Amino acid sequence: MESSALVSFSFYSSFQGGTLAGAGAAASWRSFSRSRRRLRSLSFPFPSTVQPVVIWRRRFLSVVPVAAYGGRGSAGKRAYRQSQVQQGLPHIPVKEIASFVVPAGTFLAITFVLWKVVEKVLITKPKGQPSTENKSTTTGVKWSFSPGTNLPMGNIFKNARDSNKKLNEFIKELKTFRSVDLSGHNFGDDGLFFLAESLAFNQSAEDVDFSGNGITAAGLKAFDGVLQANTVLKTLNLSGNAIGDEGAKYLSDILMGNSGIQKLQLNSTGISDEGAKDIAELLKNNSTLRVLELNNNMIEFSGFAGLAGALHENNSIRSIHLNGNYGGALGVASLGKGIEGNKSLRELHLHGNNMGNEGVRALVSGLSSHRGKITLLDLGNNDIDPKGAFHVANYIKKTKSLLWLNLYMNDIGDEGAETIADALKQNRTITTIDLGGNNIHASGVSEIAQVLKDNSIITTLELGYNPIGPDGARALCDIIKFHGKLETLKLGWCQIGAKGVEYVADALKYNTTLSTLDLRANGLGDDGAICLARSLKIVNEALTSLDLGFNEIRDTGAFALAQALKANEDLAVTSLNLASNFLTKYGQVALTEARDHVYEMSEKEISIYF
Repeated sequence: MESSALVSFSFYSSFQGGTLAGAGAAASWRSFSRSRRRLRSLSFPFPSTVQPVVIWRRRFLSVVPVAAYGGRGSAGKRAYRQSQVQQGLPHIPVKEIASFVVPAGTFLAITFVLWKVVEKVLITKPKGQPSTENKSTTTGVKWSFSPGTNLPMGNIFKNARDSNKKLNEFIKELKTFRSVDLSGHNFGDDGLFFLAESLAFNQSAEDVDFSGNGITAAGLKAFDGVLQANTVLKTLNLSGNAIGDEGAKYLSDILMGNSGIQKLQLNSTGISDEGAKDIAELLKNNSTLRVLELNNNMIEFSGFAGLAGALHENNSIRSIHLNGNYGGALGVASLGKGIEGNKSLRELHLHGNNMGNEGVRALVSGLSSHRGKITLLDLGNNDIDPKGAFHVANYIKKTKSLLWLNLYMNDIGDEGAETIADALKQNRTITTIDLGGNNIHASGVSEIAQVLKDNSIITTLELGYNPIGPDGARALCDIIKFHGKLETLKLGWCQIGAKGVEYVADALKYNTTLSTLDLRANGLGDDGAICLARSLKIVNEALTSLDLGFNEIRDTGAFALAQALKANEDLAVTSLNLASNFLTKYGQVALTEARDHVYEMSEKEISIYF
């Protein structure tokens, strides 16, 4: 009994390292301390950083108040015997406790040692890094405040291996294919340094797309010495990378010595006036570049002025894209001056630059004096009203080269539409004209329609987002029924309704040139769909694409269109869009069966979109 009590107390004492209060307890300590040598086999060391878990049960020790301890020898023994007489200690299963505690302690010790070894092997402390007392003790984890970055080391190593594998695959593509699309992989500056070397003496890749990859100005240094040696690469797309003005300068300096790249795309790259000026210097010294895209940047007047100066000296650039910048009236005016002395420019994209009437006047003045041949002019979304339309109309009358004119999303109204129509009657070059979103009503469309009566040049007409109504549809369809060579007609969001579509359906019975018809969001409903189905059911060998999205068509209209597809063996429709209508599965099944029937009968495929 005494031996058992001593063992129990010995465990508690060695783990806690504390002292017992009371004279009896002190006497007991001296008594069993002599027997401590017999218990050494049960003890094991713990590292200083590990706090052992101690299970303390009350029955292991009972301290009974006795007379105060007075000295060594018999007094201690007597006090101890008195305490044992007053209350005996219960029997403790020493062997069972030892069989549990010893393996557990051994396991903890071994685990701790292995833990420290792994920590030293896998996580090496960088040289010169000061130690911190509050450093996390968790090993194998890299902590960061960025979302998704607190990953175990195993995942980090796996991601690194996967990244290297993917980059090696990209290198193989660059060495194998003519056109390589590496957009949106977000490999960053390090990835670009890894890939750029493969372009140095590459004889395969002609078009490379690096857009949307998290590349910064620092990453563009990877091209230094690479692009100068490459004469095969023709198109380089770096759009959607935040290279800024600093990156524009790096790239411009590098491309001074390049004689291969003909198309450079730097859309949405954070370039402002300073970067535009550096690119202007590139244009003065590079005679290879044909297409320059700087859409959706932050270029203002001084940047436009710099580019204008470059156009005076450059005679190789064919197309400049400056959509979505901040040129304003002054910037566009300066660009117009620069265009006067240039002979090579063919396409000018100035959509969304807030030039207004004054800007368009100055630009048209420069274009009229231009010694080259402008074939494409994009003036969409520029706050142009009927006064500005007057200046555009003057250019339409004079030009002998313009093929494509965009005035989308301005505010020329019916007055401006009439002015443009009069100019188009004198023009015999423009094939595509976009007048969408200009607040044109039935009267304005009537003037445009009269142009088509005697014009066989215009093949594409965009009138979407104009409230022409049923009357406007009638005025237009009465003309295209028998006149003109119109191939594409876009009337989306024009409020023509079921009544207006009757005129469209009637025109389809006789028109032999119209191949693409856009009638989205006109409130046609089932009545409008049935009306169109009748025309398609009888005869139409020209129409290949019909867009009826957003028209509140239900199953009844879908059934009628399905019957038309089945009935007309000569029907040319290959694309039918019914997205965003109110079709149930019954209407969809009917159209799907009609599509399959057409394929079985004529092996002609029809794409139907729900």
